[in-house]
Amino acid sequence: MDYSSSWLNSFLVRFRLSANLFLSQFEPLALLLAPLLTLFIARLLHSLLSVIHEKGLKATVLALFMRSIKLVPGVQSYIDAEKQKVVDKLQSGSKSKKEHWRTELPTTGLGVGVIEEMKDLKSNDADWKGKCSGTVYIGGSESEGHFSLINEACSMFAHTNPLHLDVFHSVARFEAEVVAMTADLLGCKEKASGGQVCGNMTSGGTESILLAVKTSRDYMKAKKGITRPEMIIAESAHSAYDKAAQYFNIKLRRVPVNKEFKADVKAIRKQINRNTILIVGSAPGYPHGIIDPIQELGKLADSYGICLHVDLCLGGFVLPFALKLGYPIPPFDFTVRGVTSISADVHKYGLAPKGTSVVLYRNHDIRKHQFVAVTEWSGGLYVSPTIAGSRPGGVIAGAWAAMMSLGQQGYLENTRKIMEVSKMIQKGIKEIPELFIIGNPDMTIVAFGSAVLDIFEVNDIMSGKGWHLNALQRPNSIHICVTLQHVPVVDAFLQDLREAVQTVKENPGPISGGLAPIYGAAGRMPDRGMVQDLLVNYMDGTC
Repeated sequence: MDYSSSWLNSFLVRFRLSANLFLSQFEPLALLLAPLLTLFIARLLHSLLSVIHEKGLKATVLALFMRSIKLVPGVQSYIDAEKQKVVDKLQSGSKSKKEHWRTELPTTGLGVGVIEEMKDLKSNDADWKGKCSGTVYIGGSESEGHFSLINEACSMFAHTNPLHLDVFHSVARFEAEVVAMTADLLGCKEKASGGQVCGNMTSGGTESILLAVKTSRDYMKAKKGITRPEMIIAESAHSAYDKAAQYFNIKLRRVPVNKEFKADVKAIRKQINRNTILIVGSAPGYPHGIIDPIQELGKLADSYGICLHVDLCLGGFVLPFALKLGYPIPPFDFTVRGVTSISADVHKYGLAPKGTSVVLYRNHDIRKHQFVAVTEWSGGLYVSPTIAGSRPGGVIAGAWAAMMSLGQQGYLENTRKIMEVSKMIQKGIKEIPELFIIGNPDMTIVAFGSAVLDIFEVNDIMSGKGWHLNALQRPNSIHICVTLQHVPVVDAFLQDLREAVQTVKENPGPISGGLAPIYGAAGRMPDRGMVQDLLVNYMDGTC
């Protein structure tokens, strides 16, 4: 023992002398700065590798190249000028329309005469009856039938605010019952759900998703101590998750879909790490109307002890009824083990007034992390369930009226109609040789592209015929979201689509005033930061 200790001391003395001799060649300041410089370089390399891991080598190199190019005198101003040209094209004359918009209160109020002015302005809106993808989900005319019913319900409760529960008891009941009825549709009474499903009404699908993400973040922080949260979504998942990531400081990992355009479970599994709080499945996804493998995602979430949100904003009031009608719908709700939250829009296929959605949680332990409670405010004790404080009680009443007036039989009949129209559209598109359908749609969204034509030029022709469809990317395509408005006009839609395809086939090239060149260029543009700038500049000049 004494020999070992002596040898060690001797070694340390020799090492110390050698180290001092070697370091004596350098200036003291250099010795002080060297570790700091090394640490700085290490941090820089770590950041670079993290960016490469997140965005890929190609995108990272391209971003660095574009930043370097912009440093050349004159290049930045040229790029800005070209971007402005594109923005002006996208706005398509909206600036000239704004010239007549009021910028101050009238000196003398219009009184009841304002209604006539509103009718006049409304007459200039686009003809949406049967012509829009999604947008208006209620069938018929806005002055009769279901439209008239929910308008009356909204008007009756236009003055109410569920913030004041002690005053507006009726609205509090309406909200609770809308939530309970929606939860019932999505498996809350099945044994597999756990029997504790709960939730709240929100202003729309985006708020429902934002709340589910925020709640998952805080729940996982309490449960697993995660302070640098990350979530994983398929590239087909709604852009509301990007918004949530920015709002709540969550790192977003986006993975490609598989060959069937569904969330790739294997790819998602590879991205899971100790900071993952949430994975996402859509039923169906907005772009292509395809249901993700919710059951497999549930098993994955359960095995890692993380949250799984299912986006049923489009499917919540269709899939339960399509299943009853015999359509082959895979599992999608709280009967799937691992699902911790669901968003479902009542203002889409629930046929409620705009501004109504529901966010649901598997149990109260999760939902408690949605709430904000403040104890030290001079205004008193404060607790709020959703992002908004004051909320319009009228639309809540309208949602309750919609669900109660239709009932299960009403929704079954509506689902039968729109599913049949969806199948008719799919059949009609398949009969057009220049087009192909993206994947195998599960519900009422049909996306289609072309290998021989510019599909965005087809979209421009359809726009000229009064149709308002949605342009998609990766792959370039367009889609129609079928509603009750399309039931009486499905034949007209297919006829116009056949004519549009024939027109583009005979006269390829963008039409004057069309947006096909812009959509095509945006899809091919490798610098996605520039595309992002275009969108921000467009929005800044529009609202």
